[in-house]
Amino acid sequence: MTSGGRGGPAFYVDALERLARSDIPFLVGGALALGHYTRIDRQTKDLDLFLHKADVERALDLFRRAGYGAELRFPHWLGKVHCGDQYVDLIFSSGNGVAVVDHLWFEHAVEAEILGVRVRLSPPEEMIWSKAFVQERERFDGADVHHLFYRFGPTLDWQRLLDRFGAHWRVLLAHIIMFGFVYPGRKRVIPGWVTDALLSRLATEPDDYADHVCNGTLLSREQYAFDLDALRYDDARVKPRGHLTPDEIDIWTAAIEEDK
Repeated sequence: MTSGGRGGPAFYVDALERLARSDIPFLVGGALALGHYTRIDRQTKDLDLFLHKADVERALDLFRRAGYGAELRFPHWLGKVHCGDQYVDLIFSSGNGVAVVDHLWFEHAVEAEILGVRVRLSPPEEMIWSKAFVQERERFDGADVHHLFYRFGPTLDWQRLLDRFGAHWRVLLAHIIMFGFVYPGRKRVIPGWVTDALLSRLATEPDDYADHVCNGTLLSREQYAFDLDALRYDDARVKPRGHLTPDEIDIWTAAIEEDK
């Protein structure tokens, strides 16, 4: 089936069915997974699918053979499949390079039926991990994180979440604090030991840091450009501190205007 005349749900169903018939492991994330978990119905122009990096080129080729436009849009995290003004995003990391899709995404995936197709969904923990860092002026995924806290609360694998955030634990703590502000009557769904452990880290961490680094670039590719350019801070995304190369960051930064 070529892309002519197909769009919207029909395109998404075709994409899911093609991948389901292949030997390419994939997970459904984004608005459709969030809707399944939280019952929040959000209109979307794209379908977010999560894959291992090693499988992305095979997936792109699968869609090219079907007549769709397909490209590796950003070499460090995202491929795109086109059908008119509809898209399927093939995601294997995050824009900041932190939330790499690994075997744990698949080990803890949740089976579901999406658009009439039996698939597996990104686990709530990995959705929280990846969404927690999306804090652009034009897009903030904090509400998604809070709704996942609300829905799953004490049943989340909090140790895995702590491990996922690792050195970036302050981001998780910030969302937990904001969750208590948004839902003061539900704040106890966050296990007390999690909050206590994070607040203990906050209270005991050293006051002096030798690194002249800005971690803000892990939250927004645009809003902390001033800190890098004018204040000469080091970029937390760059290897070996982060996961990205300068060339990957340049490509990601150059796309800011066209993505608006």
